[in-house]
Amino acid sequence: MKVVCDREKLRDGLAIVNNVVPSKSAKPVLENVCLVATIDGLEILGTDLECSVRYRIPIGEARESDTKEEKTLRGGVLRVDEPGVAVVPARVALDFVRDLSADEVVLSTQESSLTIQGGEDRCQLVTVDRDEFPVIAPFGEQATVAVQGGAFVRVVQRTSFAAAREAGRYAMHGVLSEYDDGMLRLVATDGRRLAMSSIPAERRGPTERARPAIVPTKGMQLFCRVISDPLETVQLHLGENQVGLKTKHAEIFARLIDGEFPKYQAVIPRETSNLLEADADLLARKLRLVANVTGVEARAVKLKVEKNELLLTGQSVGRGDARARMECSYKGAPSAEIAFNPDYLLEGLKNCEGELVRLEFNERTSPGKFTLGENYVYVVMPITVDA
Repeated sequence: MKVVCDREKLRDGLAIVNNVVPSKSAKPVLENVCLVATIDGLEILGTDLECSVRYRIPIGEARESDTKEEKTLRGGVLRVDEPGVAVVPARVALDFVRDLSADEVVLSTQESSLTIQGGEDRCQLVTVDRDEFPVIAPFGEQATVAVQGGAFVRVVQRTSFAAAREAGRYAMHGVLSEYDDGMLRLVATDGRRLAMSSIPAERRGPTERARPAIVPTKGMQLFCRVISDPLETVQLHLGENQVGLKTKHAEIFARLIDGEFPKYQAVIPRETSNLLEADADLLARKLRLVANVTGVEARAVKLKVEKNELLLTGQSVGRGDARARMECSYKGAPSAEIAFNPDYLLEGLKNCEGELVRLEFNERTSPGKFTLGENYVYVVMPITVDA
């Protein structure tokens, strides 16, 4: 194998693939990346058996007279002199390429080693037998859901933060993905709060119905990392055992989580008696002010609303108490109150897409339904606080 690459494109590709490569593994071959040079360019493959990446750096039509910027625009691979395959340590390859100062990098194999050279700097890495590296199948022809890349990144950010992190119900450690009637819906919950958001999508390919899938949070975050152009249309395939995402330069696969996702529709309040609307940024600032006095043992802020004023209070033993007031728009009982973990509210407000946030609830023991944007609902379970 002998390939001449643009250093920045090679560095970016290695960095993306390294996101799934484990630093330590019971199977040492998984600590490597597989480099495949063809007449069309260079492919970089990596996997931890749960998530897999196939990243393509296409060949360009660079000329000797091109500037560096022109070469980069034409393509990351400037020339393939000899196709071939090499499996090398992932982290070492990335670190060396990242620290090179040369604009172009030459990758070449000799027997059981790969040489990476940039200008006068070079390193020689021991290669691993290609047959030991897991097979990562290409995307193939299959039914997909097409969405705009930037919209997909936003809908993942709106929901994935609410997925469970601690040990427990395994099905909550991912994001439920559903396609229905021209919309892609993502839902995440940890049992104490739930985030749901939808974006327009288009079915492509075979007509079989896209099945609901629980995608690991790590897989969703990896999908977002490979979307470099927010205007690009990306394709999502919800398979029986894995989910795949295809962009112009990458194909990402994640093994689905087995289990039954909670019946989330039953958690979302359908009818509420109290409704308030407030400035999202101001509410976040007031929450942070009051939350400063709350401790780990009593992480709660009470919201009390009367007429068009919202009072926020918090307290903890050994620290004291704090209160803050702000104007709001309110309809409901003459006076109503409810308490929440302020961290949960602040995480939701961070993703609020409008100037106003809407909160709907019934009793202080019933869930609070926050509307944070179009097709974006965030439900938080309340906390019981002594009067």
